[in-house]
Amino acid sequence: MTAIPRTRPWSGPALLSYGFRPFFLLAGLQALWTLLAWTGFQAGLLARPAAWPPAAWHAHELLFGYGFAALAGFLLTAIPNWTGRLPLSGLPLLGLAGLWLLGRLAVALAAALPPGLVALATLLFPATLLAATAREVVAGANRRNYPVIGLVGLLGLAQLAFHLELARGAAAPVASHAAIALLLLLILLIGGRIVPSFTTNWLRHHRPGAPMPAPFDRFDALAIGAAALALALLLLDRILGLPPAVAGPPALLAGALHLVRLARWRPLSTLAEPLLWVLHLAYLFVPLGFLAAGAGLLHDLPGLAAASIHLWTVGAIGLMTLAVMTRATRGHTGRALTAPPGTVAAYALLVLATLARATAALLPETAGVLVPVAGLAWVAAFGLFLALYGPMLLAPRVPASGPP
Repeated sequence: MTAIPRTRPWSGPALLSYGFRPFFLLAGLQALWTLLAWTGFQAGLLARPAAWPPAAWHAHELLFGYGFAALAGFLLTAIPNWTGRLPLSGLPLLGLAGLWLLGRLAVALAAALPPGLVALATLLFPATLLAATAREVVAGANRRNYPVIGLVGLLGLAQLAFHLELARGAAAPVASHAAIALLLLLILLIGGRIVPSFTTNWLRHHRPGAPMPAPFDRFDALAIGAAALALALLLLDRILGLPPAVAGPPALLAGALHLVRLARWRPLSTLAEPLLWVLHLAYLFVPLGFLAAGAGLLHDLPGLAAASIHLWTVGAIGLMTLAVMTRATRGHTGRALTAPPGTVAAYALLVLATLARATAALLPETAGVLVPVAGLAWVAAFGLFLALYGPMLLAPRVPASGPP
């Protein structure tokens, strides 16, 4: 992302100057708090974190709490660059952040509130975010990004479906998996632009003459279409219990196609810069999840299929959002686009969390050790993010340094 266009200065608190500032901060706090509470609950150290089934609370607050906060921070920062229009700032930005906080408060008080009121309070934020982003994209005639806005709308509908499932006494597994699928599709669309773009920019500056990532072409469209089909079939399998031969092969095909897609972006050329290779590594967890899901279905290995969920949620979604938040924060606050040791440690901890949690799903006998390890590694990763990047998000921009 390049510098955000502005035509008037902002003289208020730095936190309210750009969308990435409050929402990346809130995302980091949500990631930290949710896993601290979840780990404490699983260890028997804390009481049940909400009136909902624990698995439902865990899924909702990560997918629709953390996920929507990270997504909002990115979109509110990127859309002005896509459209050339002014970014949301000041009191409107504060109001939007307040709606997100209202949703978190409603979930925390769910035991004392009518379910319909809790649902309404949590849905106000995604509805307002959709309206705000859609207005800017449409006003800027930015048709290329209509699919992104469409997925944001579908993610809001998945949150509505979550509450409808809860009302029927279920722990909302269908809505949760629909949300995972939609977040993955956003990674395929947005990550499919920024990863090769950032790689190209870096290679041109640091390794002129090196082979460049392949531009978006029909192969990318085919890979995204195959992934969308595979995700739809995997969701239908969860609802209807399809024969393994229906959803398994499309998942394996999607995994293979996205491994090729990633290879076309020259990931091995980026190993000198962690701020860049982490984007490739995060994307790698997308095809790995497809391969695990497909193989788990075809070989009747429920543990492998379960591991795919954690490869996607902790690895693809968690690491990609952390990677984007660190890069965008550094770039938009004037820091050099390079990852210092503390940032690399945060990436490594999240990779550890991914591998530990996926292994615990694959080998249930290890869960007693690996699930707490995964939780604590996630907490440490986002604790580092808050310690290192929280001050940047709160302070004014410094003079820019370093190459793009």
